[in-house]
Amino acid sequence: MKTIFQDSAKGRAGVWPKEPRGNTEGDIPAHLLRGSAPKLPELSEIDVIRHFTRLSRLNYSVDSNFYPLGSCTMKYNPKFTEAVAAQPGFTSVHPLIPQLKGAGHMTQGALEVLYETEQLLAEITGMSAFTLQPMAGAHGELTGVMLMAAYHNDKGNKKTKIIVPDSAHGTNPASAAIAGYDVVSIESKNGMIDPDELEKVLDDEVAGLMMTCPNTLGLFECGLERIVKLVHGVDGLLYYDGANLNAIMGKMRVGDVGFDVVHLNLHKTFATPHGGGGPGSGPVGVSQRLVDYLPVSRVVKLEDGQYYLNYDYPKSIGYIAPFYGNFGVILKAYAYILRLGREGIVRASENAVLAANYMRKRLEDVLEIPHDRICMHEFVASAAKQAEKGVRALDLAKALLDKGHYAPTIYFPLIVKECLMFEPTETESKETLDGFVDDLIEILGRVDTDAASIQNAPITTPVERLDEVRAARSMELVDDAGL
Repeated sequence: MKTIFQDSAKGRAGVWPKEPRGNTEGDIPAHLLRGSAPKLPELSEIDVIRHFTRLSRLNYSVDSNFYPLGSCTMKYNPKFTEAVAAQPGFTSVHPLIPQLKGAGHMTQGALEVLYETEQLLAEITGMSAFTLQPMAGAHGELTGVMLMAAYHNDKGNKKTKIIVPDSAHGTNPASAAIAGYDVVSIESKNGMIDPDELEKVLDDEVAGLMMTCPNTLGLFECGLERIVKLVHGVDGLLYYDGANLNAIMGKMRVGDVGFDVVHLNLHKTFATPHGGGGPGSGPVGVSQRLVDYLPVSRVVKLEDGQYYLNYDYPKSIGYIAPFYGNFGVILKAYAYILRLGREGIVRASENAVLAANYMRKRLEDVLEIPHDRICMHEFVASAAKQAEKGVRALDLAKALLDKGHYAPTIYFPLIVKECLMFEPTETESKETLDGFVDDLIEILGRVDTDAASIQNAPITTPVERLDEVRAARSMELVDDAGL
């Protein structure tokens, strides 16, 4: 498809621009004025409409299609939350408007949303307090590890290591390393942390353990009680990666079982746009022992019911984001939580687990399921047997594109060969799941009879199979706009 600049024709126009106001009042400094007209494309109105309509048909979104991505939770984004976030009282408020009295009424509503969202997240997780500032999940991870470091430094602990199991979320090792810790990896046993292996690497220099529970295999960590006891035994802290919280929210509060830090992905668990659909948000909650180290500022409610931002926390790790994080994302999550309520949050988790197990059972006869037992919200399959016949997980993923589906996560976690990770989420219907599974079964049925059709896929998409290594190493950038 041509770019809009390539469709440009000199002299063509689709609007009647207003007469330029000029600069008679001198409100724009002369050195900021253009010396010539901008090089914008020249098109008729219908050219513009058709161009962007064609582009919209190429876009793949959760509004039109199913995302079975494991560990990403691309669920449907309810539109009522968009309407809430678009309210002028929220979109027009400036973060530097005074908080109290006078113009304070203009910010009190926004501060109340922040305050109440923290309280709701604390109730859902069993944590003592939250910061809403982190701008994404990995940013929340880094913030959490920084809080762990602040705790240990304040106590005078000499801590140099953080333990990360091989079944943890993929960004955990990077977050620990960026925070200055040495990363110690331990191998899983039967898909879960082996407490005996954990005990072997525990010593007084261990700052904590980063866990995803359920883990990236979709399995709940059955040894959790002993794991918590072992880590706390060396004055270590338990970090909970909330990427998979939607499997257990309303069922288990992570603070109640001994976790000290948790980050949540509002852009996943609480149904706000994710990835290309919008910015993220990764609030971090802490147990009582870490409250003093939370980032500033923190929203405080006064006795008269007013809210203000308190910066007086001497042990705080300081600022980790401008202002108060991605406020629009927080606002949508706030509306979503209030709409679901206690019953809805529990039902969401139940539906997510039910959908994953339904899909797992439908695929267990055509794909190897390394840990073929009751899973949580996601499960991992392996195309190792198909790979022996020349059809790899990548090929299956590409063939699904020809069926009009988004591909599942592949080759993660690394502990499963030819990995395919599926997460159907709580929002998809049985008919949608069946349609996806039926198409995947049909593709798998061609492995023995027409492997080439799978290996050469996709052929129906705007861009066919690429040499991805070459594309990355020999990238060619072309400026079609001529600017």
